[in-house]
Amino acid sequence: MIFAAAPSQSEMLAELILMPGIDWSRVTAFHMDEYLGLAPDAPQRFGLWLRRTIFDRLPFASVELLDPGTDAEATAVAYAEKLAAAPIDIVCCGIGANGHLAFNDPPADLSDPADVKVVQLDLACRQQQVDDRCFDRIENVPTHALTLTVPRLLASGRIFCCVPGEIKKVAVRRTLQEPISGLVPATALRTHSHWSLYLDPDSASDLVSVEAR
Repeated sequence: MIFAAAPSQSEMLAELILMPGIDWSRVTAFHMDEYLGLAPDAPQRFGLWLRRTIFDRLPFASVELLDPGTDAEATAVAYAEKLAAAPIDIVCCGIGANGHLAFNDPPADLSDPADVKVVQLDLACRQQQVDDRCFDRIENVPTHALTLTVPRLLASGRIFCCVPGEIKKVAVRRTLQEPISGLVPATALRTHSHWSLYLDPDSASDLVSVEAR
C-alpha cells in the first residue's frame, strides 16, 4: 500500500485503523512523497507524520520510509527498486488544491518514464502547505521534494482518493470535468479502471453549483 501524508487524510486514516478484520501483518507500507532540505526530526516531514498517524499504530509487515538522505537522486532510484519488488495493490491518496497528485504539480508528465524523482514545488503547492497549517510562512516551505510519479501511482491495483474540504472544491471539479492532461494531474485518475473518489459537501460544492446552472 502507498499512503499520502496530509491533514486531509487524517480522518480517513483514523477510521482505517479502527476497521476490524484487516491482517496488517501482510501489508508493506510506502509513502508517496517527501520534502528535501528539512531536518531529520522536522515535524513536517511526511515520513514522521505517517509514523505518528498510522505506521507506528499498526503491525505492518514492513514500512519503507522515503528518506531523502544526502543524495536524493540515489534515494529515488533505490525507492523505485523497492516499489518494483512486488505489485502495489492499493494507493490511498488525495488531490492538491492545484490539482496535483503526490508532488506532481502542473504541468505534470502523465507518461513520465521515472517511478520516483526530484521535483521543484510550484507556488500554489507551497502555499497549500501554509493554508493547511503545516508551516507558518511560505518562506519556510521547502522548494523541492521527492515524489512518486503519476504513472507509478496509476500502476496500482486500486486507488482510493479522499478529498475533503472547501479548499479542494475547484480541484475536484477540474479533475472530473476538464480534459485529461498534465495541466490538472489528478485528471489522470480517470484513466484508472479501479479508482474511487470520496468527497464531503464542501469539496463537492462546485459540482452542485455547476449542476444547478
